[in-house]
Amino acid sequence: MNRATFHQQQAERATAEAQRLLDQREAMGPRWLAWLATQLYGLGPPEFAAMVRRELQRLTGTPE
Repeated sequence: MNRATFHQQQAERATAEAQRLLDQREAMGPRWLAWLATQLYGLGPPEFAAMVRRELQRLTGTPE
């Protein structure tokens, strides 16, 4: 499967996962960042984890 096809197939899932992770931010407080790193580390394949990281950046307005 090429990169464009993978991205198309996984874009909605990556957005949903990023939103799920972001939704935990307020509840977790200062522990959120460490928890987030653990969650991202556990995602696979690496291309999907990168998509989720980009979505988190987009949702939070954080520059790359």
